[in-house]
Amino acid sequence: MVKMEHVKKHYKDFELDCSLQVEEGRVTGLIGPNGAGKSTAFKAILNLIEIDAGGIAVLGKANDRLTQDDREKIGVVLSDSGFSGYLSVKDIIPVLSSLYRRFDRTAFVHMCKKFNIPLDKKIKEFSTGMKAKLQVISAMCHGARLLIMDEPTAGLDVIARGELLDLLRGYMESGDRSILISSHISSDLEGLCDDLYMIDGGKIILHEETDVLLDEYGVLKLTDEQYEKLDKEHILACKREGFGVSCLTAQKQFYMENYPGIVIEKGSIDKVITIMIRGEAK
Repeated sequence: MVKMEHVKKHYKDFELDCSLQVEEGRVTGLIGPNGAGKSTAFKAILNLIEIDAGGIAVLGKANDRLTQDDREKIGVVLSDSGFSGYLSVKDIIPVLSSLYRRFDRTAFVHMCKKFNIPLDKKIKEFSTGMKAKLQVISAMCHGARLLIMDEPTAGLDVIARGELLDLLRGYMESGDRSILISSHISSDLEGLCDDLYMIDGGKIILHEETDVLLDEYGVLKLTDEQYEKLDKEHILACKREGFGVSCLTAQKQFYMENYPGIVIEKGSIDKVITIMIRGEAK
């Protein structure tokens, strides 16, 4: 669905150098701190910025060769975009109908009613959650096979996030669609994504299956003495702590079996990000 190969984009104080792939039938997450390059990568995929090197394919074609029909198969939600607050949902229906030949008005209205989005109310009077759900529904209701979503759950409460994630799970049920999504809320990605790319300083520093990360990764909590005696072959990164050292490993079971006296915490997206980015790679 999406393939970025050694894509580079130079700015005055930042450089993107990124390769990633989104496969059909999968939800892929892009994670990392603010300023890491997530939004730049999304804009490059959508051909909103001109890249300096590398190649990007979307739906099997170079992203600058997509036809109108190809572009209609892509649904987009960007963190800095949205509908005019002076319009109502009824006002945007003819706009969407004119933009997308496969826009499904019946499905759109049904989903708006299902998720309690009023049709007559001005969008500026919507809650943050209502605006977010409206953007996602709009991206889904024109036959899109690929959703590209930059921080769609930002600013939402737990109930609104749950409703939006339910929307995305329903979208994936057909099996031939894909989603590329970024979010700062790790629990959203842990329950939604099949695989994760971590980006920092414009570069991909980790790619892993979500199940593998949650099941096989771990954080070792070590005193300085324990750290000195540790077999570090399976250590990915370490971070100095007040008590000693935290070490990230993708071989949690190895250390559980060979070092029964040390504290080992289960891996999570937040823990992996913290140690991979704030610690030192091994």
